[in-house]
Amino acid sequence: MKSKNLIVFDMDGVIIDVSNSYRDTVRHTIKLFFRPAPNAARMPEPLFDLSDLAGLKQSGGLNNDWDLSYQAICLLFTLVEKPNFYDTRDPWSTYRRTLSGCDLSKLADYLNSTDGPLMTLLNQHGKIADPLIARFYRGDVGSGNIIKQIFQEIYLGEELFISTYGLTPKIYNNNGYIIREEVLIDRPILDEFSEINHLAIATGRPEAEAEYPLDHFKLRDYFDIVYSLDDCLKEEKRILDEEGKEVSLSKPDPYMLDAIAEKYEDQVTGFYYVGDMPDDMVAAGRSRFGYKSIGILISAPDKISLKNKLFRAGADYIVDDFEALKEIIL
Repeated sequence: MKSKNLIVFDMDGVIIDVSNSYRDTVRHTIKLFFRPAPNAARMPEPLFDLSDLAGLKQSGGLNNDWDLSYQAICLLFTLVEKPNFYDTRDPWSTYRRTLSGCDLSKLADYLNSTDGPLMTLLNQHGKIADPLIARFYRGDVGSGNIIKQIFQEIYLGEELFISTYGLTPKIYNNNGYIIREEVLIDRPILDEFSEINHLAIATGRPEAEAEYPLDHFKLRDYFDIVYSLDDCLKEEKRILDEEGKEVSLSKPDPYMLDAIAEKYEDQVTGFYYVGDMPDDMVAAGRSRFGYKSIGILISAPDKISLKNKLFRAGADYIVDDFEALKEIIL
């Protein structure tokens, strides 16, 4: 007998409130990245509003908040006179020596005088990949990716960073922003959804960071399957090894949604994906299983702007909260 539906949820901004964790980690990552440069102390605190950062995130094509941090840094770097690149054997020495040659006066003045600086720069330049900044966004944590490592140190905090990577933090030694996260969906609503439906998660988080809130908030039993960035990377590697092709299977690619749906196609009558970003809507629309895409505005700082972007990305429904979601699915 078929159950009613398969409901797949994005995690960040849908199940888990990340406005004070991931999003603020991005902002702090950018500030710490520029710290070795002269006049870094003149930059405002905070650097910009989270609503400005949300606008950049919602522009699409940024698979995770490491990419978001990188793109924000590239945009801000358009206001920095390009320094000499000091190539040393140690990537952290290279980074610090290179940044010490940057004068942030113009950038500091801009940030102190401009509303919505990131979106203003995005409208002026579009998405860009600065060659110098790209040098500090190569490899992985521990192998030269300065931006990603700063981000992970801040988000995880000293203890969890050490246990995850087996490395001593280079730049941040305080509590991780991960402990700031909160649950957005009430447990009674999850009880209602899970009673007659299969629930799953498709998230751009790494597996360990997806598992943490599920365990911490005791949500694991509600979700049959959790697909994460690790699953995308594993399949990308398989395709590269067997077919010699380099592909990206992170959203807006529908890989995670299709992989989850394959496990339930004989058990359900409907497929739904609940997300808060345009890329979520695009992924649902590209799926071969006919997912209905539902944009949820529960954590959006600018609900009107996000609603318009979700509709343009092909959302079938848009809801303000989970009570409204019940009216569509239950």
